[in-house]
Amino acid sequence: MCKFACCVLRVCVYCGVIGTSAACFQCFVTPEKATILCTTYAKHPDKCFEYYDELFNHNQQVIEAGKVGKGHDNELKTIMASLIDSAKEDLKSVQKSDAEFKSWLKTTADNFIAKASLVPRATGCIPPCGYQTTDGHYSCITCKYDSCGLPLDCPVQNISVEVKNSTQMLCEPKFPLPTHPTNIRIWKFAAKVKTQQLELFGELARGEDNLYSISSTRLHHEGTYQCEIIGEMPIVRIYYYLAVTQTVVKQSELLEIFELSLLPEGRLRTGPPPSQSPPPIVLIVICFTSLLLLLFLSLRLLFLWKKRGTEPTGRN
Repeated sequence: MCKFACCVLRVCVYCGVIGTSAACFQCFVTPEKATILCTTYAKHPDKCFEYYDELFNHNQQVIEAGKVGKGHDNELKTIMASLIDSAKEDLKSVQKSDAEFKSWLKTTADNFIAKASLVPRATGCIPPCGYQTTDGHYSCITCKYDSCGLPLDCPVQNISVEVKNSTQMLCEPKFPLPTHPTNIRIWKFAAKVKTQQLELFGELARGEDNLYSISSTRLHHEGTYQCEIIGEMPIVRIYYYLAVTQTVVKQSELLEIFELSLLPEGRLRTGPPPSQSPPPIVLIVICFTSLLLLLFLSLRLLFLWKKRGTEPTGRN
């Protein structure tokens, strides 16, 4: 009767020392089995439980070794069970001193680290963003698979579209969404800025539609669009920055187009316009001489015409 009471007491000590929350050693070894090990092979069972806590539950190397991929936690249990079962052979049913038992327990922890590190690490996590709950690493602290630990906010994707053209934005993550009766999509908009600051966004629409369309963009459509998918909790936030451009033709370009339209036979000028070089000096002299000659002839004709008009025309 006393032996049973002592066993129950030590189970309580085990739970009290290690804690009511799950931990690395507690994920794979039941309190009853741990109590048998401590009462059978350790000189001071209370110290034994403290060693379990130190060498397994608070050992970062053990925690990291236990981060295996989805579906591989059973392999961790098999490894731990094999190591604990081998204790009977190693300890030979003789109670060890505290130092000896701690040394054996440390060797067991080291062997667990070495073997567990060989278990596949691959997960179903799809980077770079989204709260993915079912495909993360196994945690021997919580004794379950944790989330992937990726941020809710995805990187901003850039879109460029000209004025009056249409554009579409898709609100669909790369990972499968958790099963939920309704995954609501909330579209929000922050005008004229590229940002992920939540307080700058105003709501545009909400519902189950994963596509947001703009049939004819205008300059006021430019800014950041956010789509948040919510199931039982926020799942992911997807961002698009829409840059709206317009074609601006300068006055000089319009003048050049007009000049090109005047070229004969619709030919386009491929090179720069010809330079306007000054006329040669010979041409200037010829033009000036011609003008003087024309002026002289005009004056001569005028003189002859007046002289003829002054001559007498009557007869004797």
